[in-house]
Amino acid sequence: MEKLQMALEKARRERKGAAAPGEPPVYTRPNTGPQPTASKMIWGMLEDFEPNPKVLVDNHILTWTAHPDANPFDVLRTKIYLLMKEHGWKRLAITSPDKGCGKSTLACNLAAGFTRQQELKSLLFDFDLRRPSVARLLGMEPEHDIAKLLRGEVSALEQMKRLRANVAVSAARAPITDPTQLLLSHKTAQLLDTLENDFAPDVMIFDLPPMLVTDDARAVLRNVDCTLIVAGAGQTRIGRLDVCEREVAELTNVVGVVLNSCRHIEPSDSYYY
Repeated sequence: MEKLQMALEKARRERKGAAAPGEPPVYTRPNTGPQPTASKMIWGMLEDFEPNPKVLVDNHILTWTAHPDANPFDVLRTKIYLLMKEHGWKRLAITSPDKGCGKSTLACNLAAGFTRQQELKSLLFDFDLRRPSVARLLGMEPEHDIAKLLRGEVSALEQMKRLRANVAVSAARAPITDPTQLLLSHKTAQLLDTLENDFAPDVMIFDLPPMLVTDDARAVLRNVDCTLIVAGAGQTRIGRLDVCEREVAELTNVVGVVLNSCRHIEPSDSYYY
């Protein structure tokens, strides 16, 4: 882990035109609408979805209840939320350099973890439209596809499902062959502004496609405040991770890098043993 961090820091310093160490550029998303106002009514009108705990565990979604296996995700959730709150950020994208790094599993764990923070409201969007997996991971079967929501064919109340009282999920029913035009659409940007105003969430989570596989993630990043990059231990090459981080940083703020599937942890290193 230390070697990975050192290599990343070295690559960052060597970039042409990079900011000085300790002083990364901070991007601010334009405020295109009025400040959001809380709306208890719209949350209460969402259809409730109660996931099957066994399905969640089988899909490595471990944060639905509080227990030792959920602790690493809970720590990450709290760190991200406090950092976003400090900067006034609302929209968090999650991506990876390549496929198979576990970004969707991480996104669902963050969302499920936020359901246990009853004072916070969160939205989760499956924007990995070529290979959507949020619905499968949560054991959800949405009546309407997220693409219909983005096209304005159905309303958020018709398409989104509510986990407990404070997390709403917009999932996909089927893959889309060429979603870039939909993600780049001005209508999609306007919809996100509208949802932010109507739902008044504390955090909006976007599960994006891998950064270096298609151009879909780039189509979304200018509409978010920050991005979490997920790397796969023993899978993601440092060079690919550095390219991914550099390209994300050109469009928005990099909130951090998570090394997923890391197994080199001694039992004694765990607070819960």
